[in-house]
Amino acid sequence: MKRVVSLICLVLLANLSPAAVKDHPIDYKFDGVTLKGHLFYDDAVKGPLPGVVVVHEWWGLDEYAKKRATMVAELGYVAFCADMYGDGAVTEHPMKAGEMAGMVRKNKDVWLGRANAAIETLQKQPQVDPKKIAIMGYCFGGTTSLMVALSGHADVKAAVSFHGALPAVTADDAKKVKAKVLVCHGADDSFIKDEAVAGFKKAFDDAKVHYEFESYPGAVHSFTVKGAEDRGIKGMAYNEEADKKSWASMQKVLKEAFAK
Repeated sequence: MKRVVSLICLVLLANLSPAAVKDHPIDYKFDGVTLKGHLFYDDAVKGPLPGVVVVHEWWGLDEYAKKRATMVAELGYVAFCADMYGDGAVTEHPMKAGEMAGMVRKNKDVWLGRANAAIETLQKQPQVDPKKIAIMGYCFGGTTSLMVALSGHADVKAAVSFHGALPAVTADDAKKVKAKVLVCHGADDSFIKDEAVAGFKKAFDDAKVHYEFESYPGAVHSFTVKGAEDRGIKGMAYNEEADKKSWASMQKVLKEAFAK
């Protein structure tokens, strides 16, 4: 009898245990180039759910981007890791990373086209509410998120940048923004000049477009990435306080954006 009761308890506990986040690879295309994204979702959470595109750093769609997408899925959203380079290209070498990011950035149509292709791919997933979409990213991915917001994408409710470079924008550019914009910036980030910060803020202020700009004292580039300093690049280091604060702010912005 005790054995039977024990077995029943094990079955009940198994049914109550939360399902693990699934990682589902998805190939999609833009302008003839195959892009290899990854969809993350908790199949224990019923949809349709808001969707969040996660854009990688300049290293490519690596394990860090997938980790962040998993964390987003654990919040109850569906996350899609975009592949901005094609064929899932990833590198550990700064010069190669710079080349790959530069190839995308030099052509705005390709840059936005690949980002929009990721958004459209996410919107087509059965677990997703296509009218509740956000985009977030790190470093190169943060800039990409801001570029999407500045394009005035109608379905993107929020755009979040973590230690991303700031696009040079005018008030007229900023007036196109429909999404909630959050910029999470390291106050001591030597990669992003004070002039770029001032110019970005002025454009949004002049356009009278609401945005949030958080600057974390003592934080440098890649402040959300544990072990960033191990790459041996001066000016890159993890900052636990800035990481936690920026993640909490991102959650608040997403919750507000998707509440509408």
